[in-house]
Amino acid sequence: MELKQHLVEMIRRASTDLPPDVEARLEKALRDSNSGSTEESVFKVILENVKLARENSTPICQDTGHVIFYVNYPATMRESDIRKAIEEAAVVSTEKNYLRPNAVDPVSGKNSGNNVGINAPFVTYHQWDKPEVEFKLMLKGGGSENVGTQYKLPFVELNAGRDFEGVRRLVIDAVRKAQGFGCAPGTIGVGIGGDRGASYLLSKKNFFRKMESENPIPELNELENQLERELNSLGIGPMGFGGNTTVLDVFVSAQHRHPATYYVAISYMCWAFRRKTMTINEKGEVHYGN
Repeated sequence: MELKQHLVEMIRRASTDLPPDVEARLEKALRDSNSGSTEESVFKVILENVKLARENSTPICQDTGHVIFYVNYPATMRESDIRKAIEEAAVVSTEKNYLRPNAVDPVSGKNSGNNVGINAPFVTYHQWDKPEVEFKLMLKGGGSENVGTQYKLPFVELNAGRDFEGVRRLVIDAVRKAQGFGCAPGTIGVGIGGDRGASYLLSKKNFFRKMESENPIPELNELENQLERELNSLGIGPMGFGGNTTVLDVFVSAQHRHPATYYVAISYMCWAFRRKTMTINEKGEVHYGN
């Protein structure tokens, strides 16, 4: 089986099923809901939708999102070949209705109709020394992307300085402003440092972490736990209807910054947290993961 076909299957799995850790976290949110509440009803509908999508192999959400790949590849492969396979897989996946046509040319206003265009799908490449190739796929809806944001510290309006307390204030502000528009409950990815572009990339890479996983950096782990508690105390709840669960998790990463800058990028992933991984070893054996 050629690479294109493996990628189509990867896209199908991502579009039609949630990772087990995400589904388990949604089930926990249902248990944490007050009996008879709107929140409880919303989570029941969400989980039933997940079940039906999996059984029928249909997209979990009608917005199948931006198609975002991160590829780690060996020296024996070429980026151009990888790009070609990804584009061909996007076309087939659109024809099979695993993906909705979501690539619009901002100049002409025309939709390509197949999810292929300038920088679509979006791919980040990294050559490594391992013999296998690893694909990481994220399908990120437009609504959740719209409520992502970026700040620079200090931020006078929130009295936020260049420290973790300042970061905390920014994240709370961003989630409060998002309300239910990002299809809450969301998962929050925070990228601290770097230049503007690098901070956004870092914030999104956080979404490949597993739910309720510990951050190996103690200071960041403490910040994540504090933010999750505080954000869930806002009472925004699923879809903004109110409740005990506003976010499913918070992931924070940091990278070196220029002395004159302190960027904080905040990415928001909707409840339909669609991600998949695929590894193909030197023997051609394929392993799909979450």
